[in-house]
Amino acid sequence: MIIIDNKLISDEVIEEQFVCDLAKCKGGCCEDGDAGAPLENWEKKEVEKYYETVKPYMTQDGIDEVERTGKFEYDREFGWVTPTIKSGICAYGKKDKTGLIICGFEQAYNDGKIGWKKPVSCHLFPIKISKSKVDPNMEYVNYEPREDLCAAACSLGRKLKMPVYIFLKEPLIRKYGEEFYEALEAVAEHAKKK
Repeated sequence: MIIIDNKLISDEVIEEQFVCDLAKCKGGCCEDGDAGAPLENWEKKEVEKYYETVKPYMTQDGIDEVERTGKFEYDREFGWVTPTIKSGICAYGKKDKTGLIICGFEQAYNDGKIGWKKPVSCHLFPIKISKSKVDPNMEYVNYEPREDLCAAACSLGRKLKMPVYIFLKEPLIRKYGEEFYEALEAVAEHAKKK
């Protein structure tokens, strides 16, 4: 276990290897789960702000679901999450001709139409963050790939020798900042020398 500030980071974040293999998984993490994508409180404002711009990137089913349930909903286990269509694909996701799920927010961001990429929880996957029930300021940062869905990504990561924390550098910095990432990198470098 690695401790940086008020974060407990599992050793797997620096020890394991992972690279998304979208050709194989087709973005299945946007469809396979117990709820929609967890949202931080400040991200609800981003969803509200950019929804109209993102609508053209969505399916009619996704738009209908958002109009029916709201732009986000509360889940007892995960807190605020994006809505899903019939407990499946995220309402903001859309499959392309090859079956790859494309995030409406990310597509609009890549097209330069909005200034927010997508929920941090999506960007960080397969790292999952949870809060301590004992100390609300403490967060657990765990590497939790899905066994079947992420098998190709784990294999590709090993082939490319790409540690999880390096593959997820951008979202880790986005979530915790440069100083946190530099500290994590230093811990990883130190662990390599042992």
